[in-house]
Amino acid sequence: MRKMFYSVVKFILKPIFFLIYRPIVIGGENIPKSSSLVLAGNHTSWKDPLLLISVVKRRVHFLAKIELFKGPLAPFIKGMGCIPVNRKIHDKGALNSAKEVLKEGEVIGIFPEGTINRTSDFIMPFKIGAVKMTADMDSVIVPFVITGSYGIFKNRVKIEFLESRKIAKDLDEENAKLMKSISDKLEEDYERNKFIKTKDD
Repeated sequence: MRKMFYSVVKFILKPIFFLIYRPIVIGGENIPKSSSLVLAGNHTSWKDPLLLISVVKRRVHFLAKIELFKGPLAPFIKGMGCIPVNRKIHDKGALNSAKEVLKEGEVIGIFPEGTINRTSDFIMPFKIGAVKMTADMDSVIVPFVITGSYGIFKNRVKIEFLESRKIAKDLDEENAKLMKSISDKLEEDYERNKFIKTKDD
């Protein structure tokens, strides 16, 4: 039932999202067509999950804050197959639920920053959950980088999927590598746009 609900939502959402926000998608071929997979990237807006639903062909199970499962959006959140996370504790239950999804050969979507980045930094420190679940389930992880903005009929949001890879035993080192790969891309985009703006001026 939930798979059907997700498919219906995606069928309705995708054309509307593409019409309004015209997302640029790079590296979509880096997403495996089958097998368990963790998509992990930076968090810029509440629209990020909608972006991923629209551009990723496979069904994505997102880890979402537990508060969303108690409000008016609860039926929608549950229907989309999201996994509740209590951000006030080290939520092992959420991690185990995500592992069950991976065990079924499906896709987990996660924002390791834990919340939307409203700071002036390119990226906030990553929580280790993304690399841990990937390593524990012998899955692959595909980092993604969201840049640009969700301007309606103007500007353009861009998402780039980096190459998939396995996770080694040293989780702290792997978490740092994941964060750096995304941070480097964000910095590159910032410098590129700064150059273009300076050139235009």
